[in-house]
Amino acid sequence: MQETETAAVWEPRRASVAAWVLYDLANTTFALGVGSRYFGLWLIEDRGGADWQLSVTTIVAMLAVIILGPWIGALTDHLGRRVPYLMGSTLICVTATAFLATWGVVPSLVFYAIGTVGFHTGAVVYDALLPDVSTPNTRGRISGLGVAIGYAGSALALGIGAYLLPRDGYAAVFRGLAVAFLVFAIPAFVWIQERPRPRQAGRAPSLLAAPRTMVDAWRAAARVPGVVRFLIGRFLYTDAINTVFLFNAVFAKLELGFTNAQTDRLALLGIVCAGLGAVIAGRLVDRVGPRHVLNAALYAQIGGLAAALVAALTDFQAVGWLVAVGGGAGIGAAWTADRVFMTRLAPEHLLGEFFGLYAIVGRFATVLGPLAWALVADGLAWGRTAALAMLGVFIVAARVVLQSVSDRPEAASDHATG
Repeated sequence: MQETETAAVWEPRRASVAAWVLYDLANTTFALGVGSRYFGLWLIEDRGGADWQLSVTTIVAMLAVIILGPWIGALTDHLGRRVPYLMGSTLICVTATAFLATWGVVPSLVFYAIGTVGFHTGAVVYDALLPDVSTPNTRGRISGLGVAIGYAGSALALGIGAYLLPRDGYAAVFRGLAVAFLVFAIPAFVWIQERPRPRQAGRAPSLLAAPRTMVDAWRAAARVPGVVRFLIGRFLYTDAINTVFLFNAVFAKLELGFTNAQTDRLALLGIVCAGLGAVIAGRLVDRVGPRHVLNAALYAQIGGLAAALVAALTDFQAVGWLVAVGGGAGIGAAWTADRVFMTRLAPEHLLGEFFGLYAIVGRFATVLGPLAWALVADGLAWGRTAALAMLGVFIVAARVVLQSVSDRPEAASDHATG
């Protein structure tokens, strides 16, 4: 059944929409609290671990996600149900998080890898549920609201850490993050109502066949107009965004001369602008389509990077604040538009599988972006300003790649019925 036909008779309940949006807040507590902040600090500063231990563990987890992402997406497509697999992935992540910093470095690294895999496979299923909690006319607004509320999860994670770390240590922080993730995820398990989807004929894809499922997913994507180009473009701009997240504080302090307090305010301004950008972009997506909004988001990110370069090259520090405005708004808008773009391109019966590929390119970008930064800044000794300019080149390249990709839903629908 074509998505447009299904959407004509499908009206999601408000409780279903609210539960989906809350899950974005829930999983952000792990993304920021565990993945970006406290686990690395516990491992390296508190326990004297090495950077390579965190890097290798993360890479192993990402390789697992690359294999499992398309498989779990294809499995939910085949069975016609997604919420049970969202629940399973979430419980795996929450349980692993609760055991971090409990039994030493090696067990915690294992739990970190398991939690990371659970988080990302859950994200595949979560994104594929967007058509179940929206109609074609509201998809952008709901996606944007999820992104905006997700940034509140960042604040929640930092609040949990600020309260528990001085009092009870890292193990308590991780248990607090696990509880927060679970509490805000439960509504999704209970209240999200899925559209009726028939079970597909034949055998469900087995876990042992996951590598083959990944290959088949890429072959299927190559047969749908625009999907591969979209994924390549997404890889390029996600590469830049992830690397900015990783190095923005270092660049602000060492290249722009910001103090610790100014750097914190810069980050807060960026979060606020990202949330506002997501909400505004969501409404625009519903009016003009995700393609135009994503293009505008890329231009905003280019503007933010240009402001940072001007500030670094001229020592005009005040311009650096535009980084948070342009870059933050552009990032929020990009995350809002690109998953709606994916729903426009993907045939209904391949939606979960294609969101697995969507996750894969994001994971590759997580690894390769920082490596490219290190090569330019340190390996070639060109410095951080040149590395930042390289990220601008990535975004320009993404814009060029996406130039010919249409967001017309008819393209995917025609393939689905062809």
